[in-house]
Formats: sequence, C-alpha cells, structure tokens
Amino acid sequence: MTESIGTTGLVLNEPLLWEKGRMGRTGYSLPKTDVPSAAIDDALVGEGPDFPDLSEVDVVRHYTRLSQWNFSVDAGMYPLGSCTMKYNPKTNERQAGLPGFAGAHPLFPETLCQGILELMYDLERHLAEITGMDAVSLQPAAGAQGEFSGMLLIHAYHKRNGNPRSKILVPDTAHGTNPASATLCGYKSVAVKSGAKGILTPERVGELMDEETAGIMLTNPNTLGLFENHVKAIAAIVHDKGGLVYCDGANMNALMGIVDMAAIGIDVLHLNLHKTFSTPHGGGGPGSGPICVRRHLEPFLPVPRIVKTGETFGLSEDFPESVGKLHAFFGNVGVMIKAYSYILSMGPDHLKKASQLAVLNANYVKERLKGVFHLPFDAPCMHECVFTDKHQAARKVTTLDMVKRLMDYGFHPPTVYFPLVVSGAIMIEPTETESKENLDRFVEAMTAIASEAGENPEGLKSAPTRCKVKRLDEVTAARRPCLVEPPALKGEAPR
Repeated sequence: MTESIGTTGLVLNEPLLWEKGRMGRTGYSLPKTDVPSAAIDDALVGEGPDFPDLSEVDVVRHYTRLSQWNFSVDAGMYPLGSCTMKYNPKTNERQAGLPGFAGAHPLFPETLCQGILELMYDLERHLAEITGMDAVSLQPAAGAQGEFSGMLLIHAYHKRNGNPRSKILVPDTAHGTNPASATLCGYKSVAVKSGAKGILTPERVGELMDEETAGIMLTNPNTLGLFENHVKAIAAIVHDKGGLVYCDGANMNALMGIVDMAAIGIDVLHLNLHKTFSTPHGGGGPGSGPICVRRHLEPFLPVPRIVKTGETFGLSEDFPESVGKLHAFFGNVGVMIKAYSYILSMGPDHLKKASQLAVLNANYVKERLKGVFHLPFDAPCMHECVFTDKHQAARKVTTLDMVKRLMDYGFHPPTVYFPLVVSGAIMIEPTETESKENLDRFVEAMTAIASEAGENPEGLKSAPTRCKVKRLDEVTAARRPCLVEPPALKGEAPR
C-alpha cells in the first residue's frame, strides 16, 4: 500500500496539573491593588483542594498535549457506520457563535428572541419540505428522544381513537434504541425478522400485524445500509389494520432531496440534525432530534410550539391534544442554528448531491473490499456497507483485532459488532465528505490488515502498537469499570 498516514509521532506524556504546579508560578499579572488586604476566615475556605500554581506556558502546553491524544473528524476519517460522522463546515460554527445567538438567555422574553424564534420557525418548514412531511417539532434533544416522542404521538393518536393498543413491530435491522422507546410508552416490542436479502418482506409483516398492534418502527435505510424496497407495501398493510408507521431517520444522509417520506407511507419521522445536517455528534456532545409528522398527528406535537402572528413569533402551549413538554426550554438551539446554516448554504440541489455522494462513497468501499472481507448481502447499499470477519475467523482473527490494527494506520475504527443480525459485523460509513484519495487509503489499510491476518494472525492480537495506549483488557474493564487507577498500577507503562 502507499505510505500510511499513521505514525508514532511526537506524542508527549503529560502529568496532572497538580503535579506540574510549583509554588509562586503565575500566568498573569494584576495592577497593584488600592484596597487594603484582609485575612480570609479559615471557616469560609474549608477543607477544599488547593489549586496548582502554573505559568501560562504550563497551561497552554498541558491542554495542547492533551488535545494531541485525541482523534477528531477535523484530523481524519471517522468511518462509523450508522453515525454519519461527516465533516462540519466551519461556517456553521461561525453562525452559531454570533453574539445575538450565543448570548441569548433562554429566559429572555419573546420580544428579545425574535431572531432565534424566526430561525427555528423557518427551520421547521425547511425540514418539512426536505422530508415531505406536514409539520415539525424541534423539541426532542437527540435521536433517542425523537424516537420516544414519535411513540408518544402514536400512543396519543390511538388513545384518542379509543384503542390504545399494546404492541409495536420492531424489525431486527432497526436501531437498537427503538425497542426501549416503545417500551417506555407501554408497548410490547414484537421482533420482525428480515428476509433473505436483508430487508423486510410484506408477507412477514402481514403475519404479525393485527388490530392490537399500534404500528411498526422502521429504520430506512436499515442498519445493514439497505433501502427497504417494500416500504410502501408494508405501510399499506399497517395502515389497513389501523396502525401507524414510524421511521427512524438517523440514516437520512442517504435520502436528503431524494425520498419523499410521506409518499412512501411514513406517518412520523425523527431526524438527527447532529448527523444528517452537519454537526458531528461524537464525544457525547449536544444533539437535536426533531420529529416530522403527517397532518393527522400534528395536534399531538409537544409544546410549546412556535407560532407566527402577523410578523411576530412566539411560543404557544394552546394545543389541548399535545403530549406535553419534553424538557425545559426548547432544545439544543446551537445545533439547530448549525443545521439551518447547513441547509441554507447547501440549498436543495447540493443537499441532494450530498446524499448521492454518500451513497456513491459507500458503494465504492463495498466494491473495493468485497473480495477481501465477507459481504453478507451483496447488493447496492445506501450510505453504509456491512462486512464480517468470516474470512479471517479460520485464523482466529476477529473483527476487534482488525479494527484495533486499523488505528496503527491512522484511521478511527468503524462501528463493530452491529447490527446484530450478522456475526462479527464491520459497519463502514464513509459519508460524502471523504475524497476518493482518502477512501483509497482506507481501503488499502483494510486490505493490508486482511493480509496480516493471513500471514501473522498472532501479531494482530497486540494491536494497536503505535498508539499512546495499547490494547486494553476489555473484559476486566467491563466487569470492573473503575475510573480510579488502582495503587498496584501506578508507575507502570500504559497498557
């Protein structure tokens, strides 16, 4: 392969700030005070920890060195399947950081928030147009809460109609949080097994759908990266029994500007603004999971809702059938501003182009690697493709061994062991923001690792070898998730 982007580099060790501090060091100077000094009562100070004395260079180097231990989408490719970790254009960060947005307090009166309220009002309408749905609420704070909100709406709809129902269909290729969201709303999840081609069959759904079932929770494209080709037929079966169709829209990065979700039978859809619309969601940062609904579910949307009276925008709770509030205030507005900036800067044509390139990149990776790794479903994929470790298993090399080795080549590992419908899954989503050159480097690294698996399988067991922290004892970590370093390990080299 060509030269790897991974290297040992100059990755420096860094002690705690308390270990670096020395009495008398300071990183600032203040003018001489004209106020007489006074002793502080020890009772006010208490037994709290002292703070280290540090110079400016101590502080700057400390945090710079720590930042060098991290990997980010600004540094390299994040091929995490089902996560859409695409590059976030910095113009979106700039708009979110404008003083009028960043400095607005959530307790400001509406008269001082007209700009933000108008932006959110417009964003709801942009998302409705992009998805083909009729109404939108921006309230859900992330994807899982978006799922939960969708289930709340479905429950409220059936309750108003006098039949709350007790079950929900959840395919085996749905996102893992779907059953939990349904359970929180009092539904029993009924598993739906995919067909031989990795997608749902109308026949199987028809066998399970009855008048006691509230609906189905689709993920489309599903977690195998495949489009559910029978979605319209499945929706017709569910609707014929009085049920509703929820769609997990976490994978909308493959469908923007291409698929009208209402036209294919979806009743309620959640989006992940922090995936599809620019902001990478890694590291536990803020998210946003709006729900988009057809007209018959609009009365149940959470409150407060943004309303426009003349030229004035406000928040209203005057919606008697609403499922109520999801949380305080109105969600993670900073993420919404970035998504709004992304949508306006891209426009309809480029949003569609982004989806087309995401699908193209995923299929390029699939075609380049399908002779190297086992491909359980050899069909055109959407935004991601799924391989397994079946070819390497004979040499006792696992998915985990190979993705750990990938770190030595300078790439963040893809999603592993998900979806559960295939054993030893390697789930790759390159996104539209990676160039062909980057994809080629990734493919070459994966191919080289597959060769190592055949020539030196034991060598992969110790990977990664170039990273600051080497192979961890994951079994012990799972059984003893202790964040405090045991005394016996102090002073030992990182493992």
